Amino acid sequence: MTLIKCIATDMDGTLLNASQEVSEENKLAIEAARKQGIDFLVATGRSYHDLRYVLDKVGIRCPAICLNGAEIRDAEGNVEFGIGLEAVIAEKVAYVLDNADMYYELYTSNGTYTTNYEKGIQAVMDIYRTANPSIEVSKLRQRVEKRFKKRLIKIVDDFDDVFGSEDITTYKFFGFSKDQSLLVEVSKRLEQINGITVTTSGRQNIEITHKNAKKGNALKRYTEKRGISLEETMALGDNYNDLSMLEMVGHSVAMGNAEKEIKDTCRYVTGLNTEDGVAEAIYKALEEMAIS
Repeated sequence: MTLIKCIATDMDGTLLNASQEVSEENKLAIEAARKQGIDFLVATGRSYHDLRYVLDKVGIRCPAICLNGAEIRDAEGNVEFGIGLEAVIAEKVAYVLDNADMYYELYTSNGTYTTNYEKGIQAVMDIYRTANPSIEVSKLRQRVEKRFKKRLIKIVDDFDDVFGSEDITTYKFFGFSKDQSLLVEVSKRLEQINGITVTTSGRQNIEITHKNAKKGNALKRYTEKRGISLEETMALGDNYNDLSMLEMVGHSVAMGNAEKEIKDTCRYVTGLNTEDGVAEAIYKALEEMAIS
């Protein structure tokens, strides 16, 4: 087996379990890889603030590809790279989402914005319920409201001042809907706009970033800076926003819960995210490296 010098993993549906947490087994596997001198980072659609909220709970400090590749941060949280949407393009995207009456959040250099707090709460509750159907609604709402406060989401009447500000960079639109046909229709409309990438990290969302803001592009930039080849890199993921990095690494791993196209693209398939699939893949790789 080719020597692995870097491991990049998606978070939701991959590193995180159904409770949106990093399991002890996954944490121990990451530590084992690092002891072997392997560079570890997360590659996620989340903002840096959102991912830190999760990783700080288990004491994981690492570099991060955030917002589907729109931003790269080092282990201390310093921005190494960022690429956002031009104001005129952001306005076109917002126009499509508004006309579809779809709830969405705006991820920017100045934090996350929404125009409808209640819709945001309901949208996140819907996502949590998909992963945890037995959870009590009242407890779920308390949990989601707590997360909203932790994420420090700013509530505004509209996004005009955000798009018009020279001091704020718009990195990503994140839309939610349980209506699959609406998501498909909105994706088709958005794809008519030049200069953007339209993808998804789950069956109830849509994500829009700059055309060059992809996990694969960011991972290539990250590894080149550190003198690591993509052939020596392992990437793990479960959904379409992971494809760009899975297609270019030497060791691509799909989660057992991944979409079929993701599994077909990858060299390996590991266990479910709810069954420590990331740890399984890491330990298998370390074992094979030790043998060879």
